[in-house]
Amino acid sequence: MSDRREFHDLVSPETAHEAIASLDLAPEPESVPLSDARGRTLAERVDADIDVPGFDRASMDGYAVRARDTFGADEADPVELDRIGAVHAGETPTVTVEHGTCAEISTGAVMPDGADAVVMVERTDEVGDGTTDTTTIAIRTAVAPGDHVMTAGADVAAGARALGPGTRLTAREIGLLSALGVDRVPVRGKPTVGIVSTGDELVRPGEPLDPTRGEIYDVNSTTIAAGVAEAGGEPILYPHAGDDYDEMERLLRRAADECDLVCSSGSTSASAVDVIYRVIEERGDLLVHGVAVKPGKPMLIGRLDRADGGESAYVGLPGYPVSALTIFRTFVAPAIRRAAGRPEPPTATIEGRMALRERYGEGRLRLMPVGVLAAAEPSDGDADDPSDEPEAAPLVYPVDKGSGATTSLVEADGIVAVDPDTEYLDSGERVTVQLFSPDVRPPTLLGVGEDDPALNRLLDRLDNPRYLPVGSREGFRRLRDGVPDVAVTAGPLAREVEHVELGGWTREWGLVVPAGNPANVDGLADLIDRDLRFVNRPTDSGLRRSLDDSLDELAGDRDVARRSLTETIDGYGLTVRAFESPVRRVLAGDADVGLGLRATASRLGAAFVPLGEQRVVVRAAPDRAERDAVQELGTTLTDIDDIVRGLAGYST
Repeated sequence: MSDRREFHDLVSPETAHEAIASLDLAPEPESVPLSDARGRTLAERVDADIDVPGFDRASMDGYAVRARDTFGADEADPVELDRIGAVHAGETPTVTVEHGTCAEISTGAVMPDGADAVVMVERTDEVGDGTTDTTTIAIRTAVAPGDHVMTAGADVAAGARALGPGTRLTAREIGLLSALGVDRVPVRGKPTVGIVSTGDELVRPGEPLDPTRGEIYDVNSTTIAAGVAEAGGEPILYPHAGDDYDEMERLLRRAADECDLVCSSGSTSASAVDVIYRVIEERGDLLVHGVAVKPGKPMLIGRLDRADGGESAYVGLPGYPVSALTIFRTFVAPAIRRAAGRPEPPTATIEGRMALRERYGEGRLRLMPVGVLAAAEPSDGDADDPSDEPEAAPLVYPVDKGSGATTSLVEADGIVAVDPDTEYLDSGERVTVQLFSPDVRPPTLLGVGEDDPALNRLLDRLDNPRYLPVGSREGFRRLRDGVPDVAVTAGPLAREVEHVELGGWTREWGLVVPAGNPANVDGLADLIDRDLRFVNRPTDSGLRRSLDDSLDELAGDRDVARRSLTETIDGYGLTVRAFESPVRRVLAGDADVGLGLRATASRLGAAFVPLGEQRVVVRAAPDRAERDAVQELGTTLTDIDDIVRGLAGYST
């Protein structure tokens, strides 16, 4: 009677993938020095603990001024200011800009006290004949507060979501982490993979080979080890095993005790001398023996018992090197990548279509940083109408926050080279994207809009999202233009646009003051009627819109124009980027009052004066609402009580 094992019940490739997906290959997360983090995957979110830059700095050479001193200046009627000194990059300012004065300043230098804008040197002239000690500068243009100034936190604001879990750490992300002062990062562990080649005929490379005995060199061990490392795992090579049951069992149990996954090659066919499937059946759990695929039918999937009572995953590969490598790449490498948090490798160059019209026309070659997003799933169309061919090319959108912004690189997937004679790229125009590397993984979902602490928690639950905190108004505009999958808006909106509402939450907003509220701030009237320094949010922010609406109401009560009120608020035009920024300015003593959220004030230890509640709404583009990533977001939003739990002033 034959002991031969027959393959009567071959499973489908889909079933084999499901069986491997059911195995637990993922090791515990670990903390590694930043110098060793390249190529690893973040295990948890990293928030910025500091502002980048950490100070208000000049973004060009010129003169630091009080913006109000330049109002009305033009070529025909310049304003003259006394030059009181100079500030260079890398030094502490020793001058204070007061009314009627200015200070020469270099690009990247710290803004001196009193100055809130920079006039570029090309729009100025020195006045006088040099007979006096004072140099007078003629200012030939007017500037507004903040012009040509990169405020603290304009690149990355303290408290902002710098990088999310699942982010692959390349040189770009490591540069951002360095800018934040991070020296160690939490990363997903590398799954250890024990590699055992089986068969009496195998000989290690470098050892003598006797072809007359049918000996061959062990190709699979080194080949599979290279594949493991390429996929993000840590390969461990074990001595090759013969076809003896006891020796096979000893090696497999040793590998199982030491590794997350054991991969063997050979001894998986139906031959009576191939005993490995019996080892798995008796010392573990055999899930699959044979897959309906060519090459690679004799494939094993299962689990091996460990000495500590746990289990190690097991996959048996075919013995022929080409078959072994093919099966490894098709079935095993994706599982190792998932466990290590590595993306599927895309090609280095992809074809896409512009998501919106982008003007250029500067007469120079432009290497435009772009993001890539999968297009909406194509409709069936009309088979009889060739003009109704579905568009499935990825969407390409510009990502350019200026040369001083580190985050431009993090948010971009590659470069589109724009020819010097190109005046614009039209919406829908085909472009070639040069990916930063073959490892780039475009986001599964693109969101834009308001920044919000609950939103940060929500994003952590999604697979590789990208979110651009451009503010409610700008997010709404981009949703209308068809770029993002979703826009997150807070507070009232000036107009409506077609969208699918996925859900949202409510947050309490108001004025943030130092702990104990030493100035006894009671409401908006205090900003207008008292000498208090205020720090505001940008006009695109939902908080700013709610503030301005409240000021409109107050102006109506006083029968005056809103502008007459805002002109009396010291710092109304001073804006900072993220939801934590005003609180941090207040706590640092740079302002008496800031615009913010109760949740942020509570977390950072500030006092809070409530002014109202805002509804935060997640809105999907109608043509993207059926995408898997958008559906996943919508499902997550149906029950967000645990997301907002613990955030002061939040409710569903």
